Amino acid sequence: MNTTPPGSAIQSDPSKVEGIDVARVTAWLGEHTPITLPLNFKLIAGGRSNMTFMVTDASGRRFVLRRPPLGKLLPSAHDMAREHRLMSALADTPVPVPRMVGLCQDESVNERDFYVMHFLDGIVVRDVGVGETLTEPVRRRMSHTLIETLCALHRVDVDAVGLGNLAKREGYIERQLKRWSGQWEQSKTRELPLFDQVRDALASRMPEPSPATIAHGDYRLSNCMMSPQGEVAGVLDWELCTLGEPMADLGGLLGYWHDPSDPIAGGDPATTGLAGFLSQDEMAGLYAEEMKVSLATVDYYRGFAQWRLASIGEGVYARYLGGQQGSQDEAIDLDAYQASIPRRVERAARLLGL
Repeated sequence: MNTTPPGSAIQSDPSKVEGIDVARVTAWLGEHTPITLPLNFKLIAGGRSNMTFMVTDASGRRFVLRRPPLGKLLPSAHDMAREHRLMSALADTPVPVPRMVGLCQDESVNERDFYVMHFLDGIVVRDVGVGETLTEPVRRRMSHTLIETLCALHRVDVDAVGLGNLAKREGYIERQLKRWSGQWEQSKTRELPLFDQVRDALASRMPEPSPATIAHGDYRLSNCMMSPQGEVAGVLDWELCTLGEPMADLGGLLGYWHDPSDPIAGGDPATTGLAGFLSQDEMAGLYAEEMKVSLATVDYYRGFAQWRLASIGEGVYARYLGGQQGSQDEAIDLDAYQASIPRRVERAARLLGL
């Protein structure tokens, strides 16, 4: 879930909201949850995968509703029940997650499954402007608490929280290579031979896997709600979560982490290049020290993360072209977004020595 403060949400006609059948969703929430009617729905700007809405009830309480994007969906993607199950299972663990309210799997209500959770107050550091409002000590604390929370996630006993059957525990990278190669083929808007070359290198160079843990799949600063003091208030966006390789989560975090000292650092806004945020090497070192693991394979997983992010990015780009993301007030430069995808593949190739 990419969420923003209330003032950043899109204002809407309360009786007509793109992506929400207001009458039917209101009726379902009134019958199945303690939310007090009537309701106001607003699309929250920023989401580039699932659609996220602010829901305010008659007593002024705020909730968040998540549903898949509009139109045709790729197989296995946008599984709302899976996200709901994961956050429900983690509710009593050291991993901070929003509290769930309800899950609707009756597609006659709103075309797709959706779930509702309590709104979390806090900060989402999703661009340089937000990062610049933070002090250097808060930025440093955010760096540390992101790693502490990732370690807490990787220590969760999956059987004890009822997630032991979430997915296979073996063959994580093989499954990921198959999934994202397939999704690339289904959503690609151009030919990119290097994408296949990187996939083949990832398949032939797989390290010995670590013991399987919960793998968030998209763990990064902008997918966490942070407190003003720099603590993780809630981990969001569980769409890609499974059981698998913990080092892939670390590689993914580093793949998004802009590091001025690294010429192949993530191509996202240079937020984490601000003073106070740790470097990629420092972040990786904290994880290795806390989890007592070697970083010998970290570049492989950084390369894997960049390759996978290219596939995900192509899917997002294709959905924007197809008008499946809804009307959002955050403008996206589609040409720049399209150009960022081959750059990720090129970074993956360099990390793998191709």
